[in-house]
Amino acid sequence: MPLNNIYHQILDNLKTAILLVEPNLTVSYINPAAESLLAVSDQRIHGEAITKLFHEQEDTLVKLLDAINNCEAYTKRETILTLRSGTEITVDYAVTPVTENRRTSLIIELQPLDRLIRISREEGLLSSQQNSQALIRGIAHEVKNPLGGLRGAAQLLARELSDPKLHDYTNIIIEEADRLRNLVDTMLGPHRAPEKKPTNIHEVLERVRQLVEAESDGSVRIHRDYDPSIPDVLADREQLIQAFLNVMRNAHQALRQHAQNDSDPTITIKTRTLRQLTIGSNRYRLVCSIDIIDNGPGIPQNLLASIFLPMVSGRAEGTGLGLSIAQSILNQHRGLIECSSEPGNTVFSLHIPLEQAS
Repeated sequence: MPLNNIYHQILDNLKTAILLVEPNLTVSYINPAAESLLAVSDQRIHGEAITKLFHEQEDTLVKLLDAINNCEAYTKRETILTLRSGTEITVDYAVTPVTENRRTSLIIELQPLDRLIRISREEGLLSSQQNSQALIRGIAHEVKNPLGGLRGAAQLLARELSDPKLHDYTNIIIEEADRLRNLVDTMLGPHRAPEKKPTNIHEVLERVRQLVEAESDGSVRIHRDYDPSIPDVLADREQLIQAFLNVMRNAHQALRQHAQNDSDPTITIKTRTLRQLTIGSNRYRLVCSIDIIDNGPGIPQNLLASIFLPMVSGRAEGTGLGLSIAQSILNQHRGLIECSSEPGNTVFSLHIPLEQAS
């Protein structure tokens, strides 16, 4: 179906991805929005079968042929399309038959959902973190007040006791009260606002790598995949060291706990710059992205959604505070930590904006 110039200009300027598919299921036109979404040019795909563009789990060709033969439109929601490059995208798409001179072609409209899903997921993470911090602050206030009274009473009691042997009991009360107070302080995260200065992210990561290598005593291999072109980030160096160290230690402990004789426990640190990335509801032109990847057993799916909450841990001896504190530090830097995990490939992605939100 040929396109008149005026219609061609209108379609070329739409933000919605549009494809025109002929009765033999070849592509006769895609607009620039579709070129960007599907990572292919109109000139290259012109006249090719639509299966050269993408495929999905269901039989797309059968549905498209039914739409042509029966002249029936249909819509699919939250469909995962696999592009020719192997990349997967999530879209809503609508198929509309158009008949001219007894010849039926199809107009396919694609609406990408990946960014919307990402925004929703990140807003959920940030909201969950903020809610948990508010809850912890409330608990901390209620716990620390009686702890202070308990500690003070134990000190007064110790002064009145004439038998030195009884001081052991008052010392236990004082020490346990201090331990509980320190635990509550740790749950609250960093005690001070970040002192942000231009910081070389790779210098921070090298410091963390050295610490983890010393702790692992050679039992875990650490591979580096750095992008040296990343500019300095405006950040608190010590707080970033703490955040990265918490995530790296988490990976190291998972690898050490499940190490096998024939395995090669490896942590990979990868740095990249990402453009036009949305973090929560803010969009940043340039973001520093640090991936910490391990080939361990993965995180159980029932824990994956809650691993950044305080006191949640997959290890019996874990405190469940390391990742929560790391997330709090990244939030103070306008950033975010995300996690995806499957057996053999767990990825913690730490994003730190390099510029103000646009």
